Amino acid sequence: MNKTIPYPARGALLLAYGVLLVGLPLAVAGLRGEALDEYLTFPPMTHPHPPGEFSWAVFGLMTLVILLGVGPFLLRILNSAPAPRPVSFRRRRFPLWGWGGVGLLIAAWLVAWNRFTWVGALQNHTFTPLWLGYIVVINALSVRRGGGSMLTERPGLFVLLFPVSAVFWWSFEYLNRFVANWYYVGVQADGSWEYVLFDTLPFSTVLPAVLGTAQWLATFPGVDRGLEAFWRVPGVTTRGFAVVSLASGALGLMAMVAWPRYTYPLVWMAPAFALFGIQGLAGETPPLVREVARGDWRRVWRSALAGLICGLCWEMWNAGSLAHWVYSVPQVQGWRVFEMPLLGYAGYLPFGVTCAAAMEFVLPSTSSLRMGRVG
Repeated sequence: MNKTIPYPARGALLLAYGVLLVGLPLAVAGLRGEALDEYLTFPPMTHPHPPGEFSWAVFGLMTLVILLGVGPFLLRILNSAPAPRPVSFRRRRFPLWGWGGVGLLIAAWLVAWNRFTWVGALQNHTFTPLWLGYIVVINALSVRRGGGSMLTERPGLFVLLFPVSAVFWWSFEYLNRFVANWYYVGVQADGSWEYVLFDTLPFSTVLPAVLGTAQWLATFPGVDRGLEAFWRVPGVTTRGFAVVSLASGALGLMAMVAWPRYTYPLVWMAPAFALFGIQGLAGETPPLVREVARGDWRRVWRSALAGLICGLCWEMWNAGSLAHWVYSVPQVQGWRVFEMPLLGYAGYLPFGVTCAAAMEFVLPSTSSLRMGRVG
């Protein structure tokens, strides 16, 4: 499976993927006798949901699973010899437009965490300028260390990421209706379309932030050293794997509706497995899958780490903002860092990979973006 899917066919596959993502959870909810109006109301506003009692057994089991998943990568990196710094290495000047991003980030941060009366209604909408500032800064940092960034090298592709990101995150807002892991407070809108508009703008910053962070991480050889020749998994390029991947994603989407108290983490993984499966059955091996087949886990690791870094920033800025989200995570709700339960940060690791998978399917040329290696 190594053909390239043309854009018309890619659009049809995206439509099929969307039907799967929307239809399967609804079907399971219907079979359970639930009222589907709850999941289809518009606008899709969220409401508090009790998380139940904290469970040390579940906390311990999830901690063990996380350590088993992340531990081998950390050990490989720590035990690998550092790459020599290129003789021609030279850091560049931080670009002037990057300072504009710094200014925007600082200004939006000050407004977000204070209650200035002169700001008025804008106080509820600081998320978008905060993350626009972050995106500009992270691209500027990539230019300083590696000589280029998506913003400077592929501006058209950079702009396209924003609408793709908006649709991408709305799909997670839909899935959250079934697991009810987060809800919003302080969000004000006079009507349905105003609500959608004010939410779509910040949602559009998710993918540019994660991809930009992953590119910046690529300028640090120590971040993923040794992962260029790690576990080879040649079977993942076969049609059989595509079938298994699609089935796993579909079962995950159904399980998180049938048993949300125990399977809610699948919301961050099932969409990626389903997408890998659909792409593979269409004859195109996803770039991330091809790399894993030959033992190169660098972009998987960087994408996961980028998701975690962005997650830490999302939660930090969310904690002091007027309009913000609150978590209701079953059985591990304690031990919070900002609003997020401690173990919840592990969800940003597969989410980062899901971001990369979605970007590479909708905009295939993102997989060819590489930053120059520096020291």
